[in-house]
Amino acid sequence: MNLTKYSKVIVQGVTEKISTQIALTMRSCGTNVVAGISPGEGGEEWLGIPVFSLVEQAVAKMGVIDTSVIVMPAYQVLDAALEAITSGLKQIVIITEGVPPLDMVKLLRKAETTETLIVGPNCAGIIIPEKLLLGTHPTQFYTPGPIGIISRSNTLTYEVAWELTRSRLGQSICVSLGCDPIVGSSFLQWLQILDEDDQTELIVLVGEVGGVAEELAASYISETIDKPVIAYIAGTCAPINQNYSPVNCLISNKVVREIESERTGAFEGANIPVAKRPSDIPSLVRNLL
Repeated sequence: MNLTKYSKVIVQGVTEKISTQIALTMRSCGTNVVAGISPGEGGEEWLGIPVFSLVEQAVAKMGVIDTSVIVMPAYQVLDAALEAITSGLKQIVIITEGVPPLDMVKLLRKAETTETLIVGPNCAGIIIPEKLLLGTHPTQFYTPGPIGIISRSNTLTYEVAWELTRSRLGQSICVSLGCDPIVGSSFLQWLQILDEDDQTELIVLVGEVGGVAEELAASYISETIDKPVIAYIAGTCAPINQNYSPVNCLISNKVVREIESERTGAFEGANIPVAKRPSDIPSLVRNLL
């Protein structure tokens, strides 16, 4: 993955109200949004953004395009993403929430065979502070620096970034993986990407209740990752009998604590510092740097 301020980006679904706002925000942050896609509306210009009916038309006009940001109704996302992959795009960020699980299965099979990186759905996307925004991260929480953030939660990404920014610790790249039941890229893929990134000196991994992604990440870090990593696992103070809809599980406080104890133990067993709360992260970062 090679994202720079020169990377060409399109927004699929650009003429929808929320899509337009996202596209304009991305442009204001320096993202090179070269076109928007809206079937049947090709040939128009939308607030300074050229509009095409098909991705292949945008590629023919603009040259090789690096990334698509998809902000479309959930049941149209699969077709939009497959169209982007067919046109040669290698990074796709899906902002839309609630993409049907079977559609995601089909998309991920196609992405695997074409080596396409999928971020989302239901995610805030990717941000390289003051250089590039692919999604909806609130830019006021971020500042340039050497710390990469990988998170399963949109809002926790913002909070952790803000805690670091307040402590004068900037970020190299921050990615929200997505909150839907089935998402594209994983902790493992992004750990590898940030481990190879010259601008990143330390990685902060933000996990939460549900699934085994964090345990797999802890094992992968201990075996493969050379850069220092700090973990924060949300959910240790979860209320009793709460419905955790973001991760699709009904569990009691006792079970949550058992899960988080095992998860925290997996990181500590791999000699990875674990923050008890987001506000603890800056001090752990300073100790490692």
